[in-house]
Amino acid sequence: MSDNHHKVIIIGSGPAGFTAALYTGRANLNPVIFEGMQPGGQLTITTEVENFPGFENGIQGPALMDVMRKQAERFGAKSIYKEVTEVDFSKRPFTIKSYDEVYTADAVIISTGASAKLLGIESESKYMGYGVSACATCDGFFFKNQKVIVVGGGDTAMEEANFLTKFASEVIVIHRRDEFRASKIMFDRVLKNPKVKLVTSKIIKEVLGKEENGRKTMTGVILEDTKDHSIQELQADGLFMAIGHKPNTDIFKNILDMDETGYLKVKPGTTHTNIDGVFAAGDVTDKVYRQAITAAGSGCMAAIDAERWLEM
Repeated sequence: MSDNHHKVIIIGSGPAGFTAALYTGRANLNPVIFEGMQPGGQLTITTEVENFPGFENGIQGPALMDVMRKQAERFGAKSIYKEVTEVDFSKRPFTIKSYDEVYTADAVIISTGASAKLLGIESESKYMGYGVSACATCDGFFFKNQKVIVVGGGDTAMEEANFLTKFASEVIVIHRRDEFRASKIMFDRVLKNPKVKLVTSKIIKEVLGKEENGRKTMTGVILEDTKDHSIQELQADGLFMAIGHKPNTDIFKNILDMDETGYLKVKPGTTHTNIDGVFAAGDVTDKVYRQAITAAGSGCMAAIDAERWLEM
């Protein structure tokens, strides 16, 4: 076999990928991790992480990923900072391509995650992690007695708005259309919640903020009316995107089984995909929980599944 052949290749990093690397490394499988376009995954754009067990005082998202990477490397895992552009799972060993470079593997663990759909404006990126978030369950705690905005009109937006009322003093839901597409039961819950205010036919044009002593802080948004195009400024301490997630599975289309939105399907109670020897873990399979700890847990499962499969 060539130098580019490995027992286990992990596509994607983050909590799922690094945990899979840790466990396969400890099993002497010498895993290789393709960290892709966002090494460390979504947590690298998160500031404080307080809900990952083992860090009683919290830890910065990038620091947590660095710790997990180093722990995996301690047991022989190797990171490759390249993007996987093509896969061939039709025969073994499996083929993984990064542009012109070809790698092969006896088993593959996919942990490419899912990306939150964002507005796509420059100021949104500037204040991501400094008031702007795509995960209410991750960051809601930091907005006690503050005013926050939720963007979206579906069930996710309603669920996040209701959740945020546990902490925030006021939650404003902004939707670009007149009517919400959320289910009646979810919408009714929001209507009955005195902390939630609904604003329709508005889009966010810009996220406002300030920078003091080297620290950025979001202070509000500029709204545009979708009908008369009038502009108004709205002060707020936080902005939560709730317009959905997109699993990073484009390169696996027509190869692996996935649902209508692109999440990879695994056999119940396992991380096995429809192709023997190919496993999936983390947010790439999870549209419900999407937490770092659940991703790490499924990364452990994928590693054990892969190890047992290789021994067959």
